[in-house]
Amino acid sequence: MTGGTLIREARRRAGITQAELARRTGLQQPAIARWENGRAEPSLSTLERLVAACGLELRLGLGPAEPEAGTGLQTLSPEERLDQLVRTVRFIEEGRRALARTRG
Repeated sequence: MTGGTLIREARRRAGITQAELARRTGLQQPAIARWENGRAEPSLSTLERLVAACGLELRLGLGPAEPEAGTGLQTLSPEERLDQLVRTVRFIEEGRRALARTRG
C-alpha cells in the first residue's frame, strides 16, 4: 500500500477533503493531491502527521512478504519445479522413516 493510498483512506474515514486536511496540517493541498495521485511519496513523518490529522494512528509492523512476480517458483522452469517438488517429497519421506525408526 502506498503512502498516497493511506492518506486517501484516512481522509475518507475522517470524512474530510484534501483542503480540510491541508488546513489541519498546515501543508499545501496540491502536495496532498500529488501524494494521493502517486506522483510523489510523502516521508514517513509526514504520512504519520497526515493520518493523525484524520484522527487515526499509523501502525507499522513486519510480516511475511507477499510473493512478487518473477520470484520463487515462478522463476523456475516446469522441469525445475517438478525436480524441486520431488526433492521435497523425498525429504519428507526420509523424515517420516527416521521418525518411525526412533519410535519403533
